[in-house]
Amino acid sequence: MTSRRHVRYTPLAGDEGDDDSGMVREEDLRFAYNPKALDRVPRKSIALALFLLAIGSVLLFLSFFILTGHMQGERSQAYGLMVLGILAFLPGFYETRIAYYSWRGAPGYRFASIPDK
Repeated sequence: MTSRRHVRYTPLAGDEGDDDSGMVREEDLRFAYNPKALDRVPRKSIALALFLLAIGSVLLFLSFFILTGHMQGERSQAYGLMVLGILAFLPGFYETRIAYYSWRGAPGYRFASIPDK
């Protein structure tokens, strides 16, 4: 593969407000940093995560009781409940863990990591 050593680069044209003519540039709000937005607690998402964690735990316990014979049911029912329990438990546990560590103030965890809406 050949390298392009003889390519001449030119600077891009600047914005209208880049010159020192005294013009005030409007700030693009998409890139504005707002620290309050990172500290907002997504209550609905946390409630959904706790609900998924509870439902997943109940389904996993039910499948365990059916498999061990403490409850009546077939093994296929137990495996179905186990799959549904895992599918509900894992995302609920993940989001609840992020919310807990954010609440405790652990480094690297923010409420902004939890999707909202």
